[in-house]
Amino acid sequence: MSLTDTENGVLTVGSNLRNEPVQARSAARLEALLDAAASIVDEIGFERLTTAMVAERAGASIGTVYRYFPDRIALLQALGARNFDRVIERVGAEIVNPAHENWFTALSASFGVLIVAFQNEPGFRGLRVGDVIDLRPAPTERTYKSLVAERLLDGLVERFGIEVTEEVRFTFEASVEISEALAVRSFSRKAEGEEQYLVLGQQVVYGLLAPFFGDVSPA
Repeated sequence: MSLTDTENGVLTVGSNLRNEPVQARSAARLEALLDAAASIVDEIGFERLTTAMVAERAGASIGTVYRYFPDRIALLQALGARNFDRVIERVGAEIVNPAHENWFTALSASFGVLIVAFQNEPGFRGLRVGDVIDLRPAPTERTYKSLVAERLLDGLVERFGIEVTEEVRFTFEASVEISEALAVRSFSRKAEGEEQYLVLGQQVVYGLLAPFFGDVSPA
């Protein structure tokens, strides 16, 4: 999935809806469909999910699913957008938390928000924010990872006054890509994750960014 410029560059849950819920009951029904989809993704993966499965799990008719979503891909994109919405604000808040004394502790804590999502957010481990649905976004589209990297880097600039060049921006985005890839591997076999991959991710990110942001390792 790519995140198109529908709202500040982010694909929202409502971007692919056929009908926006206008009443509390309709909004609750939509949430129930997304909750059902998330639980199915956790159990069998997004590849095998069908709209019929979602309807049955949610206790709804298949017509209810199609009232909101034209197909299973739109449903999965909406679930991915909801996942993104649930983590991005927490990530942004953590990176500027004044309790963090340097850029690496702030960045590690922000990555920790994503790790908690892998562990606890239904559907996140299998779908994340839907970026696994389409790995070939158009060149002009902003992807999930680029938006996360942008939010994190903006936070480091705000909190620590880090100077950003094109080389820094590229290296930072690459570090986010690497860290996420290792997190995906960490949770691919165990729901609780395999710690060694997460530790390696931290080490790699530090090695890439310390030449630009400064050595903050203990003496």
